[in-house]
Parts: sequence; structure tokens; C-alpha cells
Amino acid sequence: MPERAALVTGASSGIGFAIADLLGQEGHALTLAARRPDKLSAAVEELRGKGYDVEEAAANLTSEEDVQRVVGAHRERFGRLDVLVNSAGVGVGAPVDAMQTKRVDMQLDLNLRAIILFYRECVDLLRAAGAEHRNALVINLSSIAGKGGAGWLSVYAATKAAVIGWTQSMNKELADDGIKNVALCPGFVDTPMTDFIREQVPSEQMIQTADIAEAVRFLLRTSAYCRVPEIVFERPGETL
Repeated sequence: MPERAALVTGASSGIGFAIADLLGQEGHALTLAARRPDKLSAAVEELRGKGYDVEEAAANLTSEEDVQRVVGAHRERFGRLDVLVNSAGVGVGAPVDAMQTKRVDMQLDLNLRAIILFYRECVDLLRAAGAEHRNALVINLSSIAGKGGAGWLSVYAATKAAVIGWTQSMNKELADDGIKNVALCPGFVDTPMTDFIREQVPSEQMIQTADIAEAVRFLLRTSAYCRVPEIVFERPGETL
């Protein structure tokens, strides 16, 4: 059994991959979960090339059975869970009178429901880690849109606001178990998800995935009785 282990969803690229890389640097064995097997395999091989111990779990994270399979694979391989990172997410823009139900459901299922299911399936492992060192950590990717709403991306913003509320609830429910929960709320980050805005905001003026990862390094280093429930990442001039 490794000394520390982490499970990261949405880990094949972007913020999820950057956080997984950081956790590997910090000595965590890793389970990486994402939807596309080809992209995930490439990410896993890159991290294994750095010497990290990595389990690969391609899955549809909107499926309850797949969530259970991912957690089961992690449990069998590593036997412990110190950090859970719920990074998988999707945003589909549309005005309210043109929303497609399947796209509404997709955002609700991946951005919120999957997080709830991962908590349910992982909480016993997290409690065991919390009992050992009082510093189990769950990182939930929200968004600055969850802090102030967003026209056109309204369903996405609503799911991300719900992630903040869920994180607050878990901090109340799991406080005595040594489990700390944090919602990360970034503005535009230089990832494929922000391709739609690049004509207005060029890549070099966006928040970088390394900025988010370095915040995770800080969270790992906080003492057992210091909890950071939320971090907002803004671009200069960007307001809620």
C-alpha cells in the first residue's frame, strides 16, 4: 500500500491532468479517470514516464456503474484514498429558449451528479485516511460562473453553484471525520474548454493550469486543523 493515494477525474487533459501531475510530484499514487481511452492512455503514459505509480480507468462518469468500477479499481490497486479530485466537467452554451434536454441532463449528470456518486463510493476510504492523519482532502472543480451566474452558460453556472453548495454541506457533514473539502472557482483557464472565447481572451491572458495545480500544493501543506473551503481564481479586471 502506498503512503498516499489520489483519484482524479477528468484527468486526461487540462486542470485535471495538471493536478494529477502535481499530486504525483507530491508522492501520491494515482488513479486517473476520464471518458476517452486514447487521451487517457496518453496522459497515463506521460505520468508513468515521470516515475509515478498510475492506475488507468477509462469510464463514462455519468454512469453509476462506471463510477463504482473506477472506485473499485482504485481500491483494489492502492487500498487507500487520501485525495479525491472531482475535475470532470462540461459546459454547453445555449439561450434558455433553445436548450436541448439531453445537453441539460449531460451537464447536470457530469458536473454535479457524478461528484455526489464519487463521494458516496469513496467516503469510507476518505474516512480511513482522515482517521489516520486528519487531512483527507476532496477537491471539487467549480467555476467563477458558480459565484455569479452566466448568461448563455446558465445551466453550467447553475451546476457549478451547486458544487459550491455541495462542498459547503460536505464540510459540515464530514468535519469530524478528518475530511476537508474545497471548491476551486476559476475564471477562464487556458484549456480546450475555453476555445470558444479565445478571440476575446487570448491564451496568454488566461489563468494557467499550473496556477490551479499550485493551489493544490498549498492545500496539501495546510495543517490538519486549517480548512480552506473555497478558492476563487480571477483574471485581472475580471469581476464576479
